[in-house]
Parts: sequence; structure tokens; C-alpha cells
Amino acid sequence: MSTQQTAVSPGKANLALATLFLAMFVMVSGELLVVGVLDRIAADLKVTIPAAGTLVTAYALGLALGGPILTALTIKLDKKVVLLGTLLLFAASNVAMTMTTSYGVFLGVRFFIGALAGLFIAVGFTAAVSVVPPERMGKAIGIVISGVAMAGALGVPLGTAVAPVIGWRGSFLAIAGVAVVVLIGAAALIPSVAASGGGVGHQAKYAFAPRVLAVLFLNFIVFATAFAAWTYIVPFLQDVTGISGSMLSVFLLAYGAATAVGSFGGGKFADWNAGRALIIGGIGMAVSLLALYFVGSVAFLVAIVLVALGLSHYGIVASLQVRVITLAGPGGQLAQSLPVSAANIGIAFGAFAGGIAIKNYSASAPVITGVILAVVTILVAWGSSYLKPPVVEESTATAQSVPEPA
Repeated sequence: MSTQQTAVSPGKANLALATLFLAMFVMVSGELLVVGVLDRIAADLKVTIPAAGTLVTAYALGLALGGPILTALTIKLDKKVVLLGTLLLFAASNVAMTMTTSYGVFLGVRFFIGALAGLFIAVGFTAAVSVVPPERMGKAIGIVISGVAMAGALGVPLGTAVAPVIGWRGSFLAIAGVAVVVLIGAAALIPSVAASGGGVGHQAKYAFAPRVLAVLFLNFIVFATAFAAWTYIVPFLQDVTGISGSMLSVFLLAYGAATAVGSFGGGKFADWNAGRALIIGGIGMAVSLLALYFVGSVAFLVAIVLVALGLSHYGIVASLQVRVITLAGPGGQLAQSLPVSAANIGIAFGAFAGGIAIKNYSASAPVITGVILAVVTILVAWGSSYLKPPVVEESTATAQSVPEPA
């Protein structure tokens, strides 16, 4: 792995990781906030709900396509400088959204924010890994990822709750304000991280090697598995489990809390053995989804199964990232932007597959779709566990090696 280690005390490392966690929480909350206030935005911009929904698509496209491009363009810059610049542009972009009444401008800004998020995720992982010893790489990545899960569990409900009071524009201004506070904290607490690993051409040779592409496909199929079922979990809970109203929020919150816990704890499994953790996680997802299908009419069992699904899914996200970084070798810094792109494509595919299932069969069909994809996940995880990082000549190695979880 081509990230240089920065000599900092454990206390300073923990402060840096906490700052990166908060920054990730803020950026992803800004992403998901749109979902909670979509109707208000549509009314204000005088567009239909489906048209407003493309704001979510624009962000996803920006993240999947723009993130790797911005990562490549900034590959030779100090990572702290890139982090601070990204947070500043993120805050400014959120302010810009509150000042426009043009749907087209709003759409363009959302695409740009998505690209910024993709860049921030890649550089954030680089910064996180740089402040810890190699054997704690997974834990550091898990802490940063847990900011994403926490935003899903708490960020959207909080934003949606304040929107009726301060309006949707006020919600985005609040996000911008918090981003500025985090920016100040990042400037003080995150150390400089010099670029390493060579230029874009050199890193791309390693970042897009077949062994890395195999794990990126695994990343894709893991998220497709989860979101084939999760995208349509509300119809399942209503039609199969028989719950509605405020109880729906309880079940969704239970899953969200499990994803946060899984993200944080999953880093330890990544440090233990990322390859094996992916196999175990795939089995956990398959068992959870199969159980969901069979106990779907029993509410308290459904709650338990959703927690298990959240733990098993997000418990392996850090392992996916670790495998990509280690298998990319000297291309690790560029490769760090790719898993999130693969995940977003997987989410879109999973939602599409689940949509076909629920349209043609029943509310339980997306869960079975997830089970089928989970079987593929297990097979790919097993096969990819045998992949090894590239052998790099000592004279050309630009960073210390990281023990590879086989």
C-alpha cells in the first residue's frame, strides 16, 4: 500500500480519526437530506417529484464518475490540502443551492457535490490510514465508514425534523455551517499527508489490475445484494410483517443503528483477515435474507434479522476497502476512490433487480432476489480471498508494505 505513515501520538491519531468521522457524517448527511425534503424542493423549484428525484441520481453519478476523476487530478497534492479544499467547496456548494431557483443549476451543483464526496472519501481514507500503524488500517477505515452509516441512521431524520421549522434551504445552510466548523477542526487536527505512489499513469497500472477489479466486482455485488431487498423493505414490512406508521421508523432505525455498529466493529475484522471476513459477511447476509423471507410475518424476529443484516453488510465494508488498497499496492491512493463507485453502481443494480421482482411477483420477491445475489457474493468472496498484492521491486517501492490478509 502506497500511503506514507505520519508520525503522530495515539491521542492525536484518535482526534484526527474523530474529525474524519464527523466530516464524513456531515457530507453524507448533505447527500441524504435531499431525500427527506424532496417534496419541498419540488414545490419550490416548480418541478414534479420524479424530476426532483433526479437530484439524487445526479449526486450518485457525480460520486461514481467525478470522484475518481478528481482523485486522479489531485493525486500529487498534499492530502490535507485536498481535504480542506473539498470541505470548503462542499460548504460553498450547499450555500449555492439555497440561493438558486433554477432546477438546472441545482442539478449541476448536486453532481459537483457528488464528485466532491467521492474525492473526500478517497482522500479521507488516505489520511485515516496515514495516522495509524499498518496493523490498524482496517480499524481506521472502519471509523471513517461509520460516519456514513451514522448519517444514514441519524442525519436524514434530524434534517427532516428541522426542515419544517427552518425550511429546506435552512437545512442546507445548517449543513454548510457545520461543514465550516469541521473544516476548522480538520485544519487543526489532521496532519499533512504528502502524496506518494507516483503519478496517475503509474498508479492506474496497479489500481485497475485484474486482482483489484475482482474485488471491485465483489464490492458491486455486496451492495446489490443488500439493496435489492433494502430498497423495498417498507412494502415488505407493511404487506408481509403487517406494521405501519411510527413502528416503521423503529424498524428502520434498528437497521441503521446496526449498520453504524457494523461499520465501526468491521474494521477489527479487516485487520484480522479481510479476505476471510468477506466470506463470513457474505454468509451472514445470505442467512439474514433467507431468515427474513421465512420469518417475515413475525415482527420481533424481523427486527432481529434486520439488525443481523445491517451488521453483516456494513461489517465487511472496511474489509472491501482494505482488500482494494492492499491489492492495488503502489496504486493504493488512486484505488481508494473506486470502491464507492462500485458500491453506487451496485446499489442502482440491486434496486433495479428488486424493482423487477416486486413488480412481477410480491413484496417478498426482492428478499429472494437478495438471497440469490448473496450466493454470488459468497462465491466471489471465496475466489477473491486467494488474490495477492503485487510484488514491487524494493528500489521502486514508495512506501512501507502492509501485511496482507489472505
